[in-house]
Amino acid sequence: MATSFTVNGKAHTVDVDPNMPLLWVIRDTLNMTGTKFGCGMALCGACTVHINGMAIRSCITPISSVSGKEVTTIEGLSANSDHPVQRAWREVDVPQCGYCQSGQIMSASAMLAKNPHPTDEEIDAAMAGNICRCGTYQQIREAIHRAIELHGKAAAPRSAELEPAAENVAVGGAE
Repeated sequence: MATSFTVNGKAHTVDVDPNMPLLWVIRDTLNMTGTKFGCGMALCGACTVHINGMAIRSCITPISSVSGKEVTTIEGLSANSDHPVQRAWREVDVPQCGYCQSGQIMSASAMLAKNPHPTDEEIDAAMAGNICRCGTYQQIREAIHRAIELHGKAAAPRSAELEPAAENVAVGGAE
């Protein structure tokens, strides 16, 4: 069954099993390898992408459920990796092994779109569904605060990057 959807602003039609997880379509069919496979059960967050602005776990999302929708992967968060969250991640030197980082960044950016000025407790709650085996949780929180600062210093055209999306819901326990 063919499924048509948009990934990172580009229209795609794939002819795969409608139950195939979005993760495998992204990685194996569309050859975008920034989104990672972690647990396959939506528990670790490594596979987090945005669907219509909402952070979701692509490892359990059937491709049929994204028909007509906009999917954003880590590759599409910004053209030059200059989204405030990506910039903050580099400035704070968050990644250790780096495996979970695309999912962490996608969850953080969705959380900030919904809540541009979260408290530490709100950050911890929103990010609780993303596991980092290297334990960089303090750096992740620091980078989220840095992203808020960077967004505040951004030029006018970038001002909408952290604005709420229509159906945005943060992953990891925060509603």
